[in-house]
Amino acid sequence: MSFPLTVPAIARRARDLHHAREVVSRQPVGSIGRTTYGAVVERAQRLAGALQLLGLRPGDRVATFCWNHAEHLEAYLAVPSFGAVLHTVNVRLHPDELAYIATHAGDRAIIVDAALLPQLEAFRARTPIEHVIVVGGAAPAGTIAYEELLATAAGSGDDRAADLFAAPGLDEHAAASCCYTSGTTGMPKGVLYSHRCLVMHALSTATADSLAIGQRETILPVVPMFHVNAWGLPYAAALTGAKLVLPGPRLDGASLLELLVDERVTLAAGVPTVFLPLLELLDAAPGAHDLSALHTLVIGGSAAPRALFAGFDRHGITVLHAWGMTELGPIGTIGRVPAEHSAAPPEVQLDRRAKQGRPMPFVEVRARGDEGLVPWDGASYGELEVRGSSVAAAYMGGDGADQFTADGWFRTGDIATIDPDGTIDLKDRAKDLIKSGGEWISSVALENALMGHPAVAEAAVVAVPHERWGERPLAVVVLREGASATAEALRAHLEPGFARWWLPDEIVFADAIPKTATGKFRKTVLRDLHRPA
Repeated sequence: MSFPLTVPAIARRARDLHHAREVVSRQPVGSIGRTTYGAVVERAQRLAGALQLLGLRPGDRVATFCWNHAEHLEAYLAVPSFGAVLHTVNVRLHPDELAYIATHAGDRAIIVDAALLPQLEAFRARTPIEHVIVVGGAAPAGTIAYEELLATAAGSGDDRAADLFAAPGLDEHAAASCCYTSGTTGMPKGVLYSHRCLVMHALSTATADSLAIGQRETILPVVPMFHVNAWGLPYAAALTGAKLVLPGPRLDGASLLELLVDERVTLAAGVPTVFLPLLELLDAAPGAHDLSALHTLVIGGSAAPRALFAGFDRHGITVLHAWGMTELGPIGTIGRVPAEHSAAPPEVQLDRRAKQGRPMPFVEVRARGDEGLVPWDGASYGELEVRGSSVAAAYMGGDGADQFTADGWFRTGDIATIDPDGTIDLKDRAKDLIKSGGEWISSVALENALMGHPAVAEAAVVAVPHERWGERPLAVVVLREGASATAEALRAHLEPGFARWWLPDEIVFADAIPKTATGKFRKTVLRDLHRPA
């Protein structure tokens, strides 16, 4: 069949089958806004028509500079539906990075939260942006109020918006959205997602052995909508009719807990650092909060420590590991325990859950070592390579061509083993592995073990130069508020699980660990700070 897989097809299904399902948004001031998929799609139609009246055409880039809320979802549906490209811009980046990204993408218009206008003005003059559309507040001179823009389409008599979702008219291979990498190894690189990629990713995440998203679920994407399409959850929710709870900018533990309880959330997703404060609140008052609806926390972005799995297990909440990258659209693997291990003892199952899991549908994996492809034996190390229906084939502008193999696989830069059943166990980023005396040490394994100590809130391990061994591990630790621990106590905590030569030569304490805009440890900064004089 030649029926195209496009974003308008998702919008039509949301409108026709799930029109009464709720979309909930927390506003910056804390109030709760409620709407439905039916209203969101109707407004998205008007937005698409209004953007065309501004002169935007298929192929043009329309950026968003917003937190998670219903208007952002409207842009998710509207912009790709007339052939333009949605560019979600990370509000946490430095103005120089933002100027580079907006210029590299060729953004012609940007939809921005009123509260983020000062950040926009810090880089806008260095970009090709022509139109600034302001959501949720007064629109300064030279900008356009979002609601006024929608009103122009509603009263224009122009029927282009009404026709957008009526019939399949777009090429499923055309670009629908773009995101940029975090730039940890150089300037950010752009990744274009086709309509087909977004639909296939939404379908894959909804399957039972992936995230099992359906109409009976209530989803809270804590991961921002400006970060790799909130892991595709807005599209998956609209496709399946899951109730969507959007948290706005307030991502502290207490604010998230309030939404989880009040909205009866069943599945939430985010990086480990946003769920650690939530666990502390639950541990401080066991049974005080009704989270009986919540069954799953999807955690990705960086490896989740075993202590996080065990911690939420105490409260009857399952942590589900996910791994992916911007280039993967973004989810690549899901850490569900395979059926053949379902009867294993809890400790063995925890070992399985702590791995990154098996590939999503239509994603294939392999690992390459110094001598070629390595066997799936759970022991052989190699750089993970992937291909699939939502995996990029190239970067925008031809950047980073060396990250793609001659036969069409993406080189992830992650060092992994692959079990015989296809389960991925990431050992480290290639650049973060520590080579001591010719042997490899995984910084991730040490970090996760350190964060299993009850006094430790966060831990990062980096390589520092050593005259004899080449490199040695150094740990930077942030203690929980009110907790205490010595370097000797933490080293003793590690000793049962690691060979002595793995143990950090030095453990230093810090008030905070520098992070990237996506919440990952900025290890380049740590290496520079602790490099021997």
